[in-house]
Amino acid sequence: MTRPETLPERLVRRAITWTWPFYALGALYVVGPVLAWWLAGLVALALYLGPAIRPDLRATGPVPPLVLCWCLGMIVMLVALWAGHLNWDLGLKQSIKSSIGWAKGWALMALFPLAGAVLPIRRETLVRAQCRLGLWTLCIAPVLLVAPYIGLPERIWTSPLKAVGGPGPEYFSVYFFTFDPASWTPRWQFYAPWSPFAALLGVTMVLFAQEDRDRRWMAAGVAAGVLMILASKSRMGLVGLVACTVGPRLMPLILRGWAWSALAALAASMAVIGEALGRNILAGVDAFKSARADSTRVRATLQRIASDRWQSEAYWFGHGRVEPGPHIVEYMPIGSHHTWYGLLFVKGVVGFAALLVPLVWQTAVAMVDAARGPRGRLPLGLCMVIVLLTFGENVEIEAYLLWPALVMLGIHCRETAAESSSADRVP
Repeated sequence: MTRPETLPERLVRRAITWTWPFYALGALYVVGPVLAWWLAGLVALALYLGPAIRPDLRATGPVPPLVLCWCLGMIVMLVALWAGHLNWDLGLKQSIKSSIGWAKGWALMALFPLAGAVLPIRRETLVRAQCRLGLWTLCIAPVLLVAPYIGLPERIWTSPLKAVGGPGPEYFSVYFFTFDPASWTPRWQFYAPWSPFAALLGVTMVLFAQEDRDRRWMAAGVAAGVLMILASKSRMGLVGLVACTVGPRLMPLILRGWAWSALAALAASMAVIGEALGRNILAGVDAFKSARADSTRVRATLQRIASDRWQSEAYWFGHGRVEPGPHIVEYMPIGSHHTWYGLLFVKGVVGFAALLVPLVWQTAVAMVDAARGPRGRLPLGLCMVIVLLTFGENVEIEAYLLWPALVMLGIHCRETAAESSSADRVP
């Protein structure tokens, strides 16, 4: 793999490989949005100046329709935010504060795919950078893993950068580990604000590493990703490790006749074993939920409250912001811990559709490409990670760490759009 040659490639490579130093400074939450808007500025210059700009900044082509859909969707998010604030009389100060939050959150869901689609960034650059980050993680992991057993504190420090504002101090804090309040055993979150998110970042690292042609770098990335998943002790991470790595590789089977015959035989056998299999699956789901029963209860209650209040109080544009929850949910904010319920509560049906449409389109494109060949495996796996995140986290406040995946989705949009354009030109 050749070294990055363009300015955008150097920016993204260094931002990924310097993740741990940035984390040690408590600066990751700042780096993500700054990088997104910096790359957006380069996109604007590349599109405006065209061939007049220096060669390593020239646009690779027009903005693909799917990326335009992401941009439109995130603009609709901002409009829904303003409408919710107007409906609930939250005031100008709160509206400005929430708009800045949009620029550091939802806007990144469009800006990074836009950068990947327009700027000259190769997928190989992202893949190798993730493997380098994996090597960093393996080197640092022994200190993290031994910390709770030699008396080191959970939190090292909180950066003064928290003054810039954010969802909470944990986004600017540096941890060795944290204790699980349910079992009082240590869990590790690495460079993420909490453990479940670290697990899905580990899944993302595994997906990227599988694309590296150098077996040594691939091994480093896969080992680091699996370590993050296991040390985080996250149920969602374990599900993602299996589903997001295996699922995309099974997609080519849908184009093969024998696979459909096998599926038909399996469907017919369900008449005999379906009832028993269903009972076993339900028992497994119950065991999965009971592994962290308190967490499951709080999440389910938050979702129910968010859904009821959305339907009865703010159907179209939501409440404009999350609100403190009651004691029954341990005062967790209503609209948190679930992207879709959070969108309904905060931004209503309009905000819900603004994410659903581009995400479904992106996933469908990746599924079709994965069925046709290996190029679509990584984008489909990343789409599956994002979908998993939406059902357990608020994805917009995690885009500052999820951005390599978003850039990769933009690159894939560019690849598929270029292929479609070439096909249209063939007589």
